[in-house]
Amino acid sequence: MANMKTTKNAYLEKLTKQIQMKSVKVGKNLEGSTPPSVFIGRWSYPKVYAGPMMANQLGDTAIMDSPESWIGEHKNQEDIIKYRMGLVRGKQLIKIDDLDNPFVEKLQDISLASKAIDSEATFGKRPTGALLTEDSMPHGPSAVIEKFDIDAVRWDKQLEKTYYDTDLKASEAVLNLHNKDVPFTAMQKAFSVGAFGTKNKRKLVPTRWSITACDTTLADQFLKEVRKFEKIDTYRVYEFGSLNNYYVIILTPTEWQYEWYEAFIKIIGKEEIIFSDYETNGGKKEYSRVGGCYYTAKMAVLDSLFKEKKQAGLLVLREAYEGYVPLGVFNVRENMKEAMKKSYKEFETLKDAMLYCGSKLKIPVKKYVKQGTLLNEMLHTKQTTLDQYFK
Repeated sequence: MANMKTTKNAYLEKLTKQIQMKSVKVGKNLEGSTPPSVFIGRWSYPKVYAGPMMANQLGDTAIMDSPESWIGEHKNQEDIIKYRMGLVRGKQLIKIDDLDNPFVEKLQDISLASKAIDSEATFGKRPTGALLTEDSMPHGPSAVIEKFDIDAVRWDKQLEKTYYDTDLKASEAVLNLHNKDVPFTAMQKAFSVGAFGTKNKRKLVPTRWSITACDTTLADQFLKEVRKFEKIDTYRVYEFGSLNNYYVIILTPTEWQYEWYEAFIKIIGKEEIIFSDYETNGGKKEYSRVGGCYYTAKMAVLDSLFKEKKQAGLLVLREAYEGYVPLGVFNVRENMKEAMKKSYKEFETLKDAMLYCGSKLKIPVKKYVKQGTLLNEMLHTKQTTLDQYFK
């Protein structure tokens, strides 16, 4: 069993190097449709490589960038990889505050669009490569874009209204749109192209950062309200699995606290490696060592508690199995949302809840307990030993 001495970033880097992705082949000129989709990198910040994502086909390509629908429509990993590797990324290096740039205005048009848009691009050279990370969704080949044209665009009404409200803070815009059931991905894309916020504060935001910013904005607002609600009175276990992952979610009859565990099991070789992070009732000050999945899981569960008007503590145990491919934090968000929609099992004690979880997971619960902090403390405060719980 490996431990936290191997960082999650190092592990995922090793994993992604071993995964061979076959991306779409295109030439220097591309006529196709954008789902609508954009990608903004972070490496040269405060300049960023920003640009559209285009499919090598015309017509309705919305499904290629609609993660909210993939789990519900039972799309498998191969379907999703095919969608994502079929998206070609064009890019230009742009200052984050250069929102009057005609190229950026086209990216805003794309991000606010109500449906896929036909477009035409000329690249400096033939697009090559592919991107695979756990924080943002994969995509196919990329190249610097020299010329880019799009058809006339009709904006989504809710996004358009938010764009023109230059007195509305970006955080308030995100919350308002969520309350109006605008999909997370649509909201996050608009946020990333500087379409939200008070007039002088708008700027381009790297895709990865915009995802965590939207998750954190929503989670913080939900938590503010959830703290006022009565605690649940039993231990609840929710569960769901898809895309070579299994999620077990335990809500505890305590005030808010949160611990995230994720195990990668025999994906590269014979490894069983667990990563974890946590926050006490006061919340988390520094960026999580496990990355964006920590925030998106927290948001999904707090959203559910907010709707139920209940308070609870949260433990999440996620296992990724052989065949797992990093597909972006949407994978965590949508699986967690799906789990929270299901009926839960109730237990009177944490011991009973964890014994049940142990029957659903491949790694013994005892190993999770040793790896973590909150779960370990909760079990030990009951004046009992781990050996009594988990032989």
